[in-house]
Amino acid sequence: MATLVEIAAQLVSSHASSTPMTSDELLAEIAKVHAALKNLEAGQAIEGVEEARPSLSVKDAFKKNEVVCLICGKGGFKTLARHLSTAHGMKPGAYKKQYGISSKQALSAKSYSEARRKMAQDRGLADNLAKAREVRMANIEAKKEGVAKAAKPAKAPAKPAKAPKAVKVPKAPKAAAPKAKK
Repeated sequence: MATLVEIAAQLVSSHASSTPMTSDELLAEIAKVHAALKNLEAGQAIEGVEEARPSLSVKDAFKKNEVVCLICGKGGFKTLARHLSTAHGMKPGAYKKQYGISSKQALSAKSYSEARRKMAQDRGLADNLAKAREVRMANIEAKKEGVAKAAKPAKAPAKPAKAPKAVKVPKAPKAAAPKAKK
């Protein structure tokens, strides 16, 4: 099992691989992480660590030309869904729930949504969608009517019908076998 110093060194080396640090900063960081791990092992609270809160409001996160992630504060996105799944392993619904964002709010920049809406209107996609919905509703109604007709019981005859009398069919004569030539 790894010691706390080894674990702290691994954590700091992972951090240092993506962030340039001097040797003094590395040593100070290892000491900080080691102390934090020691406190966690003893069941004590870690000093200087506060729960991360978004630095901006939900309203400020959705700007006209960009969206800012409330988790990490990174901005410049046209849409947020891919960033959430790749960087934070989170689905849009969970993100909206965590930050109290309306389920109707799109996780995209306002200008991006407007441009997509205008493009769809220019291509006539709204008309195609309306036509498809009409056809679908007509099909559903036709199925309902078909099911309703099949569900109605057939009228029972007042008197039971008599079985028709059997008709004798004469048997066909047997065909004669061809005569053999000598």
